[in-house]
Amino acid sequence: MKLEKEGHEKSSNKQERSEKSKSKHSSKDRGKDSELNGKHKHSSKKPSDSEEGQQESGVSSSQEVKHEAGDADMDVDATADPDERTHHDGQKKSEDDTTQKIRSKSSKERLNQKEKKDLNHAEENLKKETDKGSSQEMDGEEKMMMKKKRVKDEEQEKPQQKKKKRKEQSSDHDKPEKKKKIKKEEDDGEEPKKIKKEEDDGEEPKKKIKKEEDDGEEPKKKKKKIKKEGDDSEEPKKKRGKKEDKKDEESEKWKWWEESKLSDTQKWTHLEHRGPYFAPEYEPLPDNVPFYYDGQPFKLSPATEEIATFYAKMLDHEYTSKETFQNNFFTDWQEEMTSEERERIETLSKCDFSHMHKYFMEKAEERRNKTKEEKLVLKEEANRLVEEYGFCLLDGHREKIGNFKLEPPGLFRGRGEHPKMGKLKKRIQPEHVAINCSQDSKIPEAPAGHQWKRVQHDNTVTWLASWLENIHGHPKYIMLNPSSKLKGEKDWQKYETARKLKVCVKAIRKQYKRDWTSREMKSRQRGVAIYFIDKLALRAGNEKDDESADTVGCCSLRVEHIKLHRRLDGLENVVEFDFLGKDSIRYYNKMPVEKQVFKNLKLFIKHKDPEDDLFDRITTVNLNKALNECMTGLTAKVFRTFNASTTLQDQLNKLTTEDMTLEEKILSYNRANRAVAILCNHQRALPKTFEKSMQLLQEKIQKKKEQIEEAKKELKEAKRAHKDDPSDKNKKLVEKKEKLVQRLSDQLKKLQLQETDREENKVIALGTSKLNYLDPRITVAWCKKHNVPVEKIYNKTQRDKFTWAIHMTDETFQF
Repeated sequence: MKLEKEGHEKSSNKQERSEKSKSKHSSKDRGKDSELNGKHKHSSKKPSDSEEGQQESGVSSSQEVKHEAGDADMDVDATADPDERTHHDGQKKSEDDTTQKIRSKSSKERLNQKEKKDLNHAEENLKKETDKGSSQEMDGEEKMMMKKKRVKDEEQEKPQQKKKKRKEQSSDHDKPEKKKKIKKEEDDGEEPKKIKKEEDDGEEPKKKIKKEEDDGEEPKKKKKKIKKEGDDSEEPKKKRGKKEDKKDEESEKWKWWEESKLSDTQKWTHLEHRGPYFAPEYEPLPDNVPFYYDGQPFKLSPATEEIATFYAKMLDHEYTSKETFQNNFFTDWQEEMTSEERERIETLSKCDFSHMHKYFMEKAEERRNKTKEEKLVLKEEANRLVEEYGFCLLDGHREKIGNFKLEPPGLFRGRGEHPKMGKLKKRIQPEHVAINCSQDSKIPEAPAGHQWKRVQHDNTVTWLASWLENIHGHPKYIMLNPSSKLKGEKDWQKYETARKLKVCVKAIRKQYKRDWTSREMKSRQRGVAIYFIDKLALRAGNEKDDESADTVGCCSLRVEHIKLHRRLDGLENVVEFDFLGKDSIRYYNKMPVEKQVFKNLKLFIKHKDPEDDLFDRITTVNLNKALNECMTGLTAKVFRTFNASTTLQDQLNKLTTEDMTLEEKILSYNRANRAVAILCNHQRALPKTFEKSMQLLQEKIQKKKEQIEEAKKELKEAKRAHKDDPSDKNKKLVEKKEKLVQRLSDQLKKLQLQETDREENKVIALGTSKLNYLDPRITVAWCKKHNVPVEKIYNKTQRDKFTWAIHMTDETFQF
């Protein structure tokens, strides 16, 4: 009885432990299975009862062995299959009955033998199931780890791309349902990213989709999602065009005019840049490109050879035929020669640069004949330099620099008959350059082996780098682009000052007229000079040294520059002007003047030689000082700007009507602009291609006239046919021919307007006054009032320069 009781207690305890272990590990297995199913999406088909039983057996038995390993009294029921478990229960009952009947045998010995036998059988089954289960479990875990790693790598490599994709999807989807769907997908997890990554990796998504297609309908939904996401990502690219790019560009522009202005002296608070870009070092010519002196080849040193190439490149230019150019070049060239070269090369006439010239012409032809791919490489390199050196950081905004490349060495040309033409412009080194930036910025690094002349932090100036050029000894600067804040503020202030002159110009005119009759000769000369600046828009003129070009302004006029005519061409008191203005542009004009002005001019030239100054009692400084006393900030240049802008405003109001076509309005604007250019003496040489372009335009006009004649004949025949047979078909034919004639006539008118415009502006430079003397708000207001696109008047560069005017001006503006 005691053995029987102990057997029953052992059996019941083992059964309780087995049930607890099974429930505990089955819950763990269900959690694992659900986790794996959630990430790997296993088959949706339901397994059969037998399969389910085998799976439960494999999982429970493996877990039981792990937890019960080392237990001497392991229960066979916890390790057997469900069918075997029922069989064992029956055996236990029979064994209990046998134990009660036959007590002579040792029940403990038989029980141990049975347990050992069943335990061996269970361990074999368990080993098989464990190997199978562990392999499946390991496969699942490996897949999970691989996918997690792919997702993590993708997040590290392409964070900006994903962020941009989400931004485009959220901004470009109009329907709220799509927005909600994308938002939901992002909130639910990284499924869209996984799909994208799997597509990039190769064949993995195909296998996965194929497996999911075998399992059920789930992959169809994923296919739809993939397609929709693809469509959404491509949709913005398809829809984006010039308008969208233009809007993005405008939104990125710095609207500095809407911010409060710094003090008049302080230009910026923070300035950081990379410094200037230096010209590349000289590369010696190949040995097969010789230099000849007096018919014999002569090897030049690298420094001497470099200067010789400057002259060789210009052999076909008219400059090299001028004596001043030749003398200046040879003098500077000899200074750079070695002593041996200086002794050998005595005159320029014996030097033969023809082989060098031929070499450079061939190089130029090679550059012109480069393939598109080669040109693209050069363009990319140029863009890289612009990105590196062409921008600075001004008060937290990225601003474009105007001239970040330092001028390479060469020969000075000058304008007109400049006395220094042909002199050597030496190479600029970092030791010649001063850098200006803010103290809290990163100072630009000088090229290797060099250092800057100095580094300063002056926020009262607008230049970034400065140096002295060796021809005149004048300072030169690297400045910001005309589209920058600093340039825009300066332009805005200039035109506002010119507008203020409108209020007090009458008082100034009264004053200079009183000066005409002053007892003081200085006051009389100042009064006449201001009169010329006011009526003729002359530049004030500065004092020149003997080494500068002989160009003059109002205050530097000489007696030889004017002629007085009591009567000329039916006009009285005419003054004939003839002199070289800025850039050696000839100024020639005949203008009738006030009687008192004419008398004063006769008085000014009395007892003077032609080379004497006409206004010998005044200077530009004295003149501007007197103007500043009349109005703060007023100079001769402000007067010139005022007259130019006033002329444009008056001409536009006079020449433009509402019933004009777009082409006629543009012609009116160009005529108003031309009136300003004539006033300011903005001339240009006749373009080399002018004759050819005009000939082509005239051929187009003639061809259009012939087309109109032919269309008129067809119209006449159509009208005759309609008269003989007034049918709907003939009526429509007549209407069609009438429209054709009208369309051709409009095209002819447009071509004729182009011909007129080109002919009138062939020697007039419209761009100079448009960029420097005309208030851009006049043009913008005119365009908005008359529905003329600003692009028809201003090109891209000009629109960038006058962005502030385009944004702040409405159609009611008047200068």
